[in-house]
Amino acid sequence: MFANGEPDASSKIQNNYSRHRPIRDASALATSHRGAAGDEDSSDRICVGSRRSLQSWACSRGVPPRAAGSWLKIEGKNILVEYRYAEGRQDRVPSLVSELVQLKVDVLVLVTLPSVRAAKEATNTIPIVMVLAVDPVATRIVDSLARPGGNITGLATLQRELSGKRLELLKEVVPAMSRVGVLWDVDAPGSAIAFKEYEAAAHTLKVRLQSFEVRGPEPDLEGAFQAATKGRARALITIRNPMLRRYTKRIAELAIKNRLPAIYEGSESVEAGGLMSYGVNDGENFKRAAYYVDRILKGTKPADLPVEQPMKLELVFNLNTAKQIGLTIPPNVLARADRVIR
Repeated sequence: MFANGEPDASSKIQNNYSRHRPIRDASALATSHRGAAGDEDSSDRICVGSRRSLQSWACSRGVPPRAAGSWLKIEGKNILVEYRYAEGRQDRVPSLVSELVQLKVDVLVLVTLPSVRAAKEATNTIPIVMVLAVDPVATRIVDSLARPGGNITGLATLQRELSGKRLELLKEVVPAMSRVGVLWDVDAPGSAIAFKEYEAAAHTLKVRLQSFEVRGPEPDLEGAFQAATKGRARALITIRNPMLRRYTKRIAELAIKNRLPAIYEGSESVEAGGLMSYGVNDGENFKRAAYYVDRILKGTKPADLPVEQPMKLELVFNLNTAKQIGLTIPPNVLARADRVIR
């Protein structure tokens, strides 16, 4: 289905990419069909949403740029990718989504709850492929996972079980942990849902949760970590979203500076110097999203494609960071890691 390693197909798609200059910090993805050769007005156009484009996400996970482009290759057609970025500003999302809808694209690929909600309000005809970290049924995005209905389908990570697992992992790594801080963007609807799920998990594990709220576009991270130290938090969880993702490295640096063991929801934080992460493999998630785009462009209705939950989860540790904060990861926990940065 994906023409990975097919030079001619990849180069055609790369040429299409170059005609649509990426703006930093995407908000949506869309496609439109190419008919006769050279018919620019009938090309497949895809608009990618989140802090990184689908292509840069792929590159960050070790997928060659040409192969990343060819993920969305449909035999005999080209696909043009339209990028829109919100720069971490939630207020820009509705207008960006509206702009893409007005382009009459063939598919929207969206990765934040505000963008999916905006698209649902803006169109009931353009297929939408979501890649979300919240429950789409609880948030009334789809009717059910098995039968989403309407024009929306895709992938969704149901965080409740993951929230509990992250807290359990932290407790294994920091046995004396009694208070855990949660760093999150108070203006992000998805982060608010995630925080409530951590609260429920903390109650079950008899751990006290402390909320350290920040706001974009320039969050007071130093102030949040000072509050964590003052509040005697023994560990930290960061709820990732497009705004905080822009400060991945800075958050990792502050956790090290304050000698605070921290678990993150994505491995990019561990690669940037964070201690540990447990969550979805983003590269696999976006490959699967490309599968949905492929099916839709070949004629399948979104309502006929069940919403999937990611199958591959990964536990990642950074032992350099553990050493810097004076922490020893128990061997039985380290043995369960999918990847260890040394």
